[in-house]
Formats: sequence, structure tokens, C-alpha cells
Amino acid sequence: MTALDAQAWTTVCRFDVLTAERGVAALLGDRQVAVFRTFDGALYAVDNTDPFSGAAVLSRGIVGDRAGEPTVASPLHKQVFFLSTGRCLDDEAVALSTYPIRLRDGLVEVTVGGA
Repeated sequence: MTALDAQAWTTVCRFDVLTAERGVAALLGDRQVAVFRTFDGALYAVDNTDPFSGAAVLSRGIVGDRAGEPTVASPLHKQVFFLSTGRCLDDEAVALSTYPIRLRDGLVEVTVGGA
């Protein structure tokens, strides 16, 4: 068993209800997570809280890409983050947390760590 297998996974929603290039917010314990599905079906989970404003709005951000790498831009001040790493393209000192995400039996599951 791998470390990811031992972690507690939470079902966020069915895969078929996720609209490509749109985000949804989920409360996992005390964390707000933004979940995204890209046009190619890839899934990403990052913090929903915009580190620049403190507002929980990234699930409503503008999804795009930079050189083929999926991104989300904050709807407030338009800072852009890579969905895969959380790294901010506008300020190297800032990053979002990213979370393991998987598709299992048609359900999108996310873990924020711990067993």
C-alpha cells in the first residue's frame, strides 16, 4: 500500500457534473479546495483562497494555460497560478497548496492529507 492509498479521500462530486475549464469549491475539513477539470479531462485541486486578497474565490477563476500548462487566474486581481504546482506566475514568493486528486468509479476524490 502506498502513502496515498492510506490517506483519507473525500468525494467532491461526480466527474460528469464538472464543466471543463470551470472550477467548483469544496470544503474538506477546515480547508476550502478549488477543483478543476480541463478540456482534456485532467483534474486539479488547489487552495480556494486567493493568497493576495484572502477571499475564497479561486474556484471562480479564469482557467487558461501558459505554454500548454493549465493555469487559473484569480477573479479579483488576476494573479495567475499553475494548477499542477500552485506556483504563482506573477510573484515567485507565493504559491497555492495543491492536493492529490483522483477519479474513482466516476467520482472525483480529493485528499488533504493524513490517514
